[in-house]
Amino acid sequence: MSSSHPDDISIRDESIRLGQLLKLANLAEDGHQAKEFVEHGMVTVNGEVDTRRGRQVRHGDVVEIDGHAVRVVSEASL
Repeated sequence: MSSSHPDDISIRDESIRLGQLLKLANLAEDGHQAKEFVEHGMVTVNGEVDTRRGRQVRHGDVVEIDGHAVRVVSEASL
């Protein structure tokens, strides 16, 4: 079940790769774990499963894994 209020994760640029975001948000311990989560379809972006670790997520996107959701907040968009 998804979190009703995702935590905001601030990034400096307009986008960040999905695998990097998982590490930044402490949803994955390292790059290998992030890769495994994504490749096994355990991660959703805006409610849809995405298996592309290199996918660019942007301001406003919501990423969820195992009931933990985070929303990307780009400092460049503020």
